[in-house]
Amino acid sequence: MMKPLNLLSGAAMAACLMFGTSAMAQAMSSTDFSASKTRIKTEYKADKKGCASLASNAKDICIAEAKGKEAVALAELDNSYKPTLKTQYKVSVAKGEAAYDVAKQKCDDLSGNPKDVCVKEAKAALTTAKADATVQMKTSAANTTANETKADANAKASSDTKEVRADATADKRAAQLKVAEQKCDALASTAKDTCLAAAKANFGKL
Repeated sequence: MMKPLNLLSGAAMAACLMFGTSAMAQAMSSTDFSASKTRIKTEYKADKKGCASLASNAKDICIAEAKGKEAVALAELDNSYKPTLKTQYKVSVAKGEAAYDVAKQKCDDLSGNPKDVCVKEAKAALTTAKADATVQMKTSAANTTANETKADANAKASSDTKEVRADATADKRAAQLKVAEQKCDALASTAKDTCLAAAKANFGKL
């Protein structure tokens, strides 16, 4: 079985993309692009076929890994062929969604509150990945505009970046609060109330 896909931060992802895609795009012809796309789909079919010998949830996890690997590879191929801020964003999101789909399948091996917590944590990780990807894309766009229009745009870029980061932080904290609240559900009575109060205080939801 393939190893689960690792979820990279938006910043690390962007750094890799900026240094890696430009040279590849210059050297890739439409023929190379088509050939690479065919190869990726062929590898997916082989990976999926390899899951056939497994059973139950292990098979579901294997298939999720195969689908995620294909989705990420296709997104990276598009970004290598014609790199833009949007294609970079799609690579980050594809990796986040692939990791989420695998994690969600693994949660099926659990039951009760541990399963609920597992699902909430997987969703929180996906929310974080998308928020980081959005911050990276909008920050890069704002900085590009700033470079083109000098001082006035620099001020606007700074303002836009602060707003985007604030929105991303809010999304992440909301997702983390859901995880914490789900963990509290395993408790009872006063202990649960205390746990919920602490969770809301920690994540700024009073």
